Amino acid sequence: MRLGSYYDDTGILRACALAREATLLDLKAADASLPSQLLAIVEHLDDLTPRIEQLIRQAPADACIPLDTVRLGPPVRPGKIIGIGLNYRDHAAETGQALPDFPTVFAKFPNATTGPSEPILLPASSTQVDYEGELGVVIGRRSRAVPRSEALDAVAGYVIVNDVSARDVQNRTSQWTLGKSFDSFAPIGPFLVTTDEIPDPQQLALAVRLNGELVQDSTTANMVFSVAELVCLLSEVATLEPGDLIATGTPGGIGAARVPPRFLRDGDIVDVAIDGLGALRNPVAVPIGVS
Repeated sequence: MRLGSYYDDTGILRACALAREATLLDLKAADASLPSQLLAIVEHLDDLTPRIEQLIRQAPADACIPLDTVRLGPPVRPGKIIGIGLNYRDHAAETGQALPDFPTVFAKFPNATTGPSEPILLPASSTQVDYEGELGVVIGRRSRAVPRSEALDAVAGYVIVNDVSARDVQNRTSQWTLGKSFDSFAPIGPFLVTTDEIPDPQQLALAVRLNGELVQDSTTANMVFSVAELVCLLSEVATLEPGDLIATGTPGGIGAARVPPRFLRDGDIVDVAIDGLGALRNPVAVPIGVS
């Protein structure tokens, strides 16, 4: 299934599913007993999946909405966004760093979350805003100390993430959180694709285009630590809650490593595509009142 959220006429996010090509099914409009927010559905996804799949097959006409008439929001608003650094062999190589023996973990504050097509806003305090296309893992059940062999059972599905990073702010200290957490620095979407459609998250092609130019071209097979390893290791430290998002790292080709460096500018368009998940497109803009 492909589950998402869209803004209704009052600006409230409502849970939806992709029912047929270019059509959304408002889940609560189709079945009043379903929650209106996708996070509540993710929390009970195992139980609700058969009902939602039946609704998608039947797709009541009065609950269907043309996709091109609505604005998609982030599929979920995570309680935690956990980022993984240096998790692709080619990215470690381009930065001149050795492969890590243990995952490099950082936080992105949830305020960074934004949706597909929403602008990446360039902050006045940075001149080095960079793109990072990544596979995002959305947790589906409360999980603590999950064995690696069972780790993928804790996953509700996958999304595309752009781990936007202000390199100059990020590198002011040994901790990366501030440079990763500006508003709009975590575009996710377009949909949460459930795990039944992604049997192996380590075999997905990932590509990023900047204004149509291919700048990142890799596969999740190049990860140093797999999705299962990350869920296992992270759950040893922190209880993972439904809706939590793990951004699993970016491959080589970031703007900071190019010669000369290529940072995001007003008017740019960043496209991130991952096999089976679709494409995430975000324009880059200067906020109104900022020059």
